[in-house]
Amino acid sequence: MSIRLGANQYGKAEVRIVKVTRDAPRHVIEDLNVTSQLRGDFTANHRTGDNTLVVATDTQKNTIYGLAREHGIGSPEAFLLRLARHFTGAFDWVSGGRWAAEAYGWDRIAVGGEPHDHAFVRAGRETRTALVEVDDGRTSVAGGLTDLVVLKSTGSEFHGFHRDRFTTLAETDDRILATSVTATWRFATPEADFDATYAAVRDRLLEVFAATHSLALQQTLYAMGEAVLAEQEELTSVSFSMPNKHHFLVDLAPFGLDNPGEIFFAADRPYGLIEATVEREG
Repeated sequence: MSIRLGANQYGKAEVRIVKVTRDAPRHVIEDLNVTSQLRGDFTANHRTGDNTLVVATDTQKNTIYGLAREHGIGSPEAFLLRLARHFTGAFDWVSGGRWAAEAYGWDRIAVGGEPHDHAFVRAGRETRTALVEVDDGRTSVAGGLTDLVVLKSTGSEFHGFHRDRFTTLAETDDRILATSVTATWRFATPEADFDATYAAVRDRLLEVFAATHSLALQQTLYAMGEAVLAEQEELTSVSFSMPNKHHFLVDLAPFGLDNPGEIFFAADRPYGLIEATVEREG
C-alpha cells in the first residue's frame, strides 16, 4: 500500500491585534482577530520532522504585528492580502495559504453630547469577517459579517408546507421572523474598495430583510442575496447561514389572560438552520 501526505496547512490562529493610530488628538482604533495558515510542500516536516522549510507559527504571529506597524491595517481584506503577498513572496516553497480575520468595531463614548477623542465602547453589533486564499497562484478574496441579529415583529408568514403524520407545526399568516445573519460575499478580483462594499452590502441586507414580506426565511435569504448581486457588480456570490430564531406565542389562558400576539417565548434550541448561496450564473 502506498501512503502519502494529503492536503495540509498550518499556522497561527486567532492573533488578536489592536492598532491605535495616535498621530492626532483624535485617536482611531482598529481591532482584528487574524488567522494565518500556509500551504506548500511540507512533506519532510510531516514525515521526518525536518523543519528546514517551516515558517514557525510564532514567526507568522510576529509578521502580523510587524506588517501592521509598518504599513497599517486599513480594511481587513486589504490587510489579509498584504499578509498573503508577503508569505507567498518571501518564501519560495510557500505556494499558497489561507488568511482569515474578524474585525471588531468600537464607538466613541459621548461626553457632554460630543464624541470623545480617545474613549471608546465596544460596538454591540455584528462582527465583520474577511478571508483571503491563495492556491496555484490564484488569489481569492471574500468579505462578510456574522452575528447580525435582526427581527421583524410582523410581515412574515409560513404555510403550505408538506404535512405527514409527524407534522404538528401550525400554519400561520403572521409571525415573528428573527435570525442571526452570517453572510460571506466573494469578489471577482482582489482589487476592490472593500470598506465601501462592506457598508453597502450591510445596508442592503438590512433594507431587504425589513422590506420583504416573507413567506419563508428561504425566500427572504434569496431576496437579500439577489439584491446585493444586482447592485454590487464586483461580487460573484453571497453565501448565507441563517438560523430561524423561533418565537412562540405563550398560552396565557390558564391565567385568565388573552394574548393578542404580544407575549412570546424566545426559544434558543432546537432551531431551523437555513443555508444557501446566491450566485451569478457562469
